[in-house]
Amino acid sequence: MTPIRVLIADDVATTREDVKRLLYFEDDIEVVGEAADGYEAVSLAEELKPDVILMDINMPRLDGIGATEQISVNVPQCAIIIISIQGEREYLRKAMAAGAREYLVKPFSADELANAIRRVNESQKRRNIYLSSPVGANTPPAPRQKGKIIAFFCTKGGVGKTTLACNLAVALAQETGKKVALVDLDLTAGDAAMMLNINAASTIADLVQEQDTLDFQLVEVFLVPHLSGARVLPAPFSPEQAELVHASHVEQLLKVLKENLDYIIVDTAPLYSDINLGVLEACDRIALVLNQDLTTLKHVKTALHIMKTLNCESKVRIILNQQSSEGLKLKELEKTLNTAITAAVPEDGKTVRSAVNKGVPFVMSQPYAKVSAAVRDLIGLLDLAKTTERKEVTASKSLVTKMFSF
Repeated sequence: MTPIRVLIADDVATTREDVKRLLYFEDDIEVVGEAADGYEAVSLAEELKPDVILMDINMPRLDGIGATEQISVNVPQCAIIIISIQGEREYLRKAMAAGAREYLVKPFSADELANAIRRVNESQKRRNIYLSSPVGANTPPAPRQKGKIIAFFCTKGGVGKTTLACNLAVALAQETGKKVALVDLDLTAGDAAMMLNINAASTIADLVQEQDTLDFQLVEVFLVPHLSGARVLPAPFSPEQAELVHASHVEQLLKVLKENLDYIIVDTAPLYSDINLGVLEACDRIALVLNQDLTTLKHVKTALHIMKTLNCESKVRIILNQQSSEGLKLKELEKTLNTAITAAVPEDGKTVRSAVNKGVPFVMSQPYAKVSAAVRDLIGLLDLAKTTERKEVTASKSLVTKMFSF
C-alpha cells in the first residue's frame, strides 16, 4: 500500500519534530518534507506534490492562510490541514475559505492527527477523481420523474426522528430498489452516520466548499454508500464546521438530489432555522414525530400551527413513535392536536438500542420485529408510492386548499 505523503509546515523546529514523532508508528503515513515558513511551504508543495500538508497558521513572511490560498490554486490535488493553538471560529472560517480541508487545534493526540490525515486524504482522492473527469461527463441526464423529499422534524429532542429516518431510508432502498439518499441536516449534532456504522471521510461541510454551484456529479462523490443500497450525506464532524453550511447550499443540494434520485430522506435539527424552513418548503412530506408525553405534545401542537402559517399543512403526516400503554393515549393526542395521527411505531427499546449500538438498522437486523414492520408500513402511509398522475391530482387539491385559505 502506498503511504500518504505528508509535508509539515511550521516555523518552530521542535514542533515539526513533535509532529514527526506522533506519526512515526503510522505505517500508512510518510513525512516527505518540512517547511519553516509559508513561502517555503508553497515551494515544497509545488516540488514534492504531497498528498496532505500540515500547515501551521502563524508563520513568518507568509502565514498559513496565505500559503493555503496559493497552494489551493497552484497544487489543487493537495489536501491541507491547518494546525493552530487558536480555536476561535473566525480562524476556522478563514482557513476553510482559503481552501483547507480540516482544522486541528493544538495540542492533539497521535490518533487525532493520523485519523485527520487519513480522512482528508480519502476525501481529496474522491475530489481529484471529480476534478479529472472529462467535460463530457457533465452532460445533463435525460429528463426523469423527480424524486420525493421526506423530512423528519420535531423541535423536541429525543423523540427518535433520527432512528426513524435512518430505518426508513434503508427500508425504502431494500423494498423498492430505487435510488435513496439520507441527508443528515442536524448539522451540529447529527448521528445518522454513526447509526449506520459509516466511517465517513467527508461531510456536507466539505461538499459546500468545493464550488459555488452544485451538480450531481460532485454531490455523488460525497454520498457514502450503505450496504442496504441507500447513500448517506453525513453531518459535519464538529459544530464549527456546521457554520460553513448555509440555507442556499441546502436549497441547491435538495434540488440536485430531487432531480437525480427517487427518494431523499432528510433528518433535521430540532429548531426553526433558515435551513430547516427551507427544507420544510422544499419537501414533499413532513414526518412530524410525536411521543406520548405532554412536553412533546406541546412542541408538535406549536409546529402544526407554524406549518399552517407556512402553507405546509397539507404535507404534514404525524408519526407517533415509541407507542406504549403508558403516557397519553392515542385519542387524547388526536383530540388535543385536532388531527389524525398517520402512523404509530411501537416501543421496542431492546431492539432499537441493540441496533443503534451495533450500527445496523433494525429493519435489517430484526426484519420481523413489530417495530420494523411499522417502519416499512410508513412507505405506504406517507404516500411514497404514488404515481405521477396521482401526484398531480394531489398538487391540484393542495392548490385549491391554498386558494380557499386566502
